[in-house]
Amino acid sequence: MKYADVILPLPLEGCFTYAVPVKLAAGVRRGVRVLVPLGKSKRYIALVARVHDEKPSFEQIKEIMQVMDAEPVLIEEQFRLWQWISDYYLSPLGEVMNAAFPAGMKTVGSYKPKMETYVELGEPFRSEQALHMALDMLSRAASQQKVFIAFLQMSHWDKISATQQPALNEVARDELLNASHSTAAALKQLTDKGFLRLYEKEVGRLNHGGEPHFENIKPLNIAQQEAYNQILFQFLHKNVVLLHGVTSSGKTEMYIHLIRQAIDRKEQVLYLLPEIALTVQIRERLQRVFGNQLGIYHSKYSDAERVEIWKKQLSPNPYDVILGARSAVFLPFQRLGLVIIDEEHETSFKQQDPAPRYHARSAAIIMAQMCGAKVLLGTATPSMESYYNTTVGKYGLVTLEKRYQDILLPEIRVVDVKDMQRRKMMNGPFSPLLLSSMRQALERGEQVILFQNRRGFAPMVECRVCGWVPHCQHCDVSLTYHKRLGQLTCHYCGYTYQVPQACPNCGNTNLTGRGFGTEKIEDQVMDIFPEARVARMDLDTTRTRLAYERLIADFSAGRTHILIGTQMVTKGLDFDRVSVVGILNADSMLNYPDFRAYEHAFMMMAQVAGRAGRKGQRGLVVLQTKNPQLPVIQQVVSNDYRGFFSDLLSERRAFRYPPFYHLVYVFLKHRNDSTVNLAGMEMGRLLRQWFGERVLGPDKPAIAKMKSMYIRKLVLKLENGINMKKVRECLHLVHRQLLQDSRFGLVQVYFDVDPL
Repeated sequence: MKYADVILPLPLEGCFTYAVPVKLAAGVRRGVRVLVPLGKSKRYIALVARVHDEKPSFEQIKEIMQVMDAEPVLIEEQFRLWQWISDYYLSPLGEVMNAAFPAGMKTVGSYKPKMETYVELGEPFRSEQALHMALDMLSRAASQQKVFIAFLQMSHWDKISATQQPALNEVARDELLNASHSTAAALKQLTDKGFLRLYEKEVGRLNHGGEPHFENIKPLNIAQQEAYNQILFQFLHKNVVLLHGVTSSGKTEMYIHLIRQAIDRKEQVLYLLPEIALTVQIRERLQRVFGNQLGIYHSKYSDAERVEIWKKQLSPNPYDVILGARSAVFLPFQRLGLVIIDEEHETSFKQQDPAPRYHARSAAIIMAQMCGAKVLLGTATPSMESYYNTTVGKYGLVTLEKRYQDILLPEIRVVDVKDMQRRKMMNGPFSPLLLSSMRQALERGEQVILFQNRRGFAPMVECRVCGWVPHCQHCDVSLTYHKRLGQLTCHYCGYTYQVPQACPNCGNTNLTGRGFGTEKIEDQVMDIFPEARVARMDLDTTRTRLAYERLIADFSAGRTHILIGTQMVTKGLDFDRVSVVGILNADSMLNYPDFRAYEHAFMMMAQVAGRAGRKGQRGLVVLQTKNPQLPVIQQVVSNDYRGFFSDLLSERRAFRYPPFYHLVYVFLKHRNDSTVNLAGMEMGRLLRQWFGERVLGPDKPAIAKMKSMYIRKLVLKLENGINMKKVRECLHLVHRQLLQDSRFGLVQVYFDVDPL
């Protein structure tokens, strides 16, 4: 009897063993999906990890019900990557499977291939003489004859002769009706009479970009060519190279040259981007060169499209280049040779919820190592970890310090908001300098970007009399007011509330919004510049793929004059006409209670500043802050990344933070606050038995209640070089020990390794 160990798409440790019925034995092998029963009535699509003869010790062994694939859907490198993610991020394999597979590969019958109706010539009329007879028979039915003649021309049956059979084209029903300007009724009459026949064909949903056009690759300038040569040289000695190039230095063009070289070597390329929005612009550039060699993969694509891309990557003719966001790292690559991670510093590469809480940059580097591929990390503002790795020789480093066509980096002028407010010179969130600069830019026919890292109309609503602020009943946060929706929303659980007519605490009706979200900024900009076309780019306005594309296309084409956005507008977008960028409130980023706050703030400010002055002239950035004397502000102004890195590195070393230490956050959740508090203290006690003073907490995190669950957090600071395998074993052991206590059986425990 054969047995199979399978991975179930559930947050359960280890594999599950099933018996393999004799009738299915030939099809059950590593990497195929099977249908298995679980419990009394549930059925799941599972993945076979191992087939063996070892009979399990338990008595009742359930059988595999069905084999779903003729060939494996997971290749060996993917198995190894799944195992690494599971081990490193302390996440069961089932959670990795859940993240990796599109939904259509995890459920029975949810994926259906896309079918299209085609038209072919009826069997009796497939000769020159029979066609003449058919045309005579249809001479009195003008509408039918028109359709029939259009079909003959489109299919090339009109070229048939007694001596030659034409090379035929397939004709889709919709194309035929469009070309003949006819109704479906006329076509139906032809098929009823047997002149034409309809048949169904699987056509797929994938975008076919046409033939590659390598002649569209632009030559590199002197600075780019020098950096490109350095990258190739570094790749001789290093598997990972960091390209530190200032904004608008032409990094993407260098990527295109590297991709072309990889394709010439018959290798595949994975090109990762942090945000779906970026794929719109980059896709257009890559498609002009690589055509149908390029595939796109991210979560805004339909599930059916993602299933088809997965299948194509397993086929004998996969895409040579995959452009995608975080989840693209899970796709199968049969001959991976190069991984490009653009904007490598971006926090969007780190998955937060649900598990596994993996970092796509780290996972991609490991995958490349498994496949013998090279990795290029590109950014204008490297992450601390990546830049540190270049200083200790782990990664290669290439710098590109000139903008394309030698355009100067933007001038950054700092506005002291506190002083402006004292002198009553602020117009809402706008300084006089910003408003005058915007007005001048619009008069010149140029564009403006305004960056405000809070969406909604107002971050909170407050009673002017007693100071009451509405909070979410499920989460420990204040509610954000969304004016267009006319409601208060929790940005953590999504729950919505009606705006109260009066304060429930004191009865006063004077409730006002405090602060400025992107929605309120948009309203005020439209009041101040009524002649300008204004658009907003945040989570509320970009929930669909088409919404992203429309916003970016309109701004790129100049149909929008002012773009207001959250951190989405900082992420590598390329707009030629932008001459002014306004950073409305730098302090909201700098004052965030996190040791990475300055790092993230520097990156966001430097990146959004880089959107200004990209074609032919130097741009202007107006940076508004109440703390202009902070060193980080001056480092942004002077684009002094090395100085910023040096200062921050000293702090990180002194306070035992990355890149000198690994962090692991341990979170505990329960519906009862006292229960989770006790569980946190017990978990801390157990962890200190193994890790001593490396354990901090438990403490309440900044948001101590979310979705009706109370939260406690412990922090492990683990020095570089510690045996991480032993660490993981200890953490799993402590977790099991905690759950053995009957008081804590319902406490949820999860780990966040290398948190951001």
